[in-house]
Amino acid sequence: MKVAVTAASGNLGGEIVKATTLVVGHQNVIGLARTPVKASHLGVEVRKGDYSNREDLEASLQGIDTVLIVSGMDAPDQRIEQHRNVIQAAKTAGVTKIVYTSVQGAEEGTKFSPIIQSHRQTEEDVRNSGLSWVIGRNGIYIEPDVEYIETYKKVGEIANCAGNGKCGYTTRSELAYAYARMLTEEMHNNKTYNLHGEAITQAQLAEYLNLAFDTQLIYREMTVDEYRQERIAALGDFMGNLIAGIYEGIREGKADNHSNFLEAAGRGHQSWLDYFRLLKAAK
Repeated sequence: MKVAVTAASGNLGGEIVKATTLVVGHQNVIGLARTPVKASHLGVEVRKGDYSNREDLEASLQGIDTVLIVSGMDAPDQRIEQHRNVIQAAKTAGVTKIVYTSVQGAEEGTKFSPIIQSHRQTEEDVRNSGLSWVIGRNGIYIEPDVEYIETYKKVGEIANCAGNGKCGYTTRSELAYAYARMLTEEMHNNKTYNLHGEAITQAQLAEYLNLAFDTQLIYREMTVDEYRQERIAALGDFMGNLIAGIYEGIREGKADNHSNFLEAAGRGHQSWLDYFRLLKAAK
C-alpha cells in the first residue's frame, strides 16, 4: 500500500506522515507539499502538491493507493475548488481511497459557519467521488492554548465567550495516530468520525493549565459581542470574527459531540489529566 499525505510540511500533515510510517514503513508513505523542501526532514519521499495545480497533483499521485487531504487554509469558496482539484487528480491517477480532515463546529449562525459549510461541501464531494472514503471531523487543537501560556500568565485569566459550553479538544499527535489507521485499515471505509478527547469547559481548561504550569488562572466569561470586538481589535476584522465564531459555537454546544476516537484509533484518546501531567513533568 502506498499512502500520500498532502500538506506534509504543515503541523498536522507532518505528524500524520510520521504516524503512518510506523504502520506501513517509510518507503510506503509519500509526502505532498507546495514546497517539497519544507517537508524533507520527514524522511520520506516528498512530491509537489499545490492544491491549485491539478497537473502536478495528478503526476504526484501516480502509484498512490490512498491519499489524505489535509483541509486547506484559504477562503471557503477557494478551498472547495482546491479540494476538488485533489479529488479529481486522485481519480485520474488511479487512487482508490480518499481520507479527509474535516472539523466540528456550528454550521449556521456564527462568523465561523462559512468555514464549517465549506468543509461539509468537501465532505459531500469526497462521498460522491466514486472512491472509498473516510472523513474525520477534528476537534479543536489544545496546543494553541498551551503555547499561549505566557500571555495567560500575564493577564491571569482565560477570557472568551464560550461560557459553560464544553469543547471536544484534541491534539495533533492523537489525530495522527487515528488518521494512520483510517488511512491503512479497510474497516474504516465509508465512515465519518468525530475525533476528539473528553469535552471540557474553559474553566476546566484553566484548571488543567494551572496543574501543568503552576499558575492560578481563572476563567472569565465575556459576551459574544464583547469578545468579537476584543478579537477584532487584536487580530483584525477577518481573523477576529473567525476566532469569535469558534468560541460562539462552543457556547452553543456545537463543539460538544459524541467522539468516535476509540472506533477510529482502536484505543481511547489520551486523557487530559495524563496530557497535562506529562507537560508538567517535561518542564
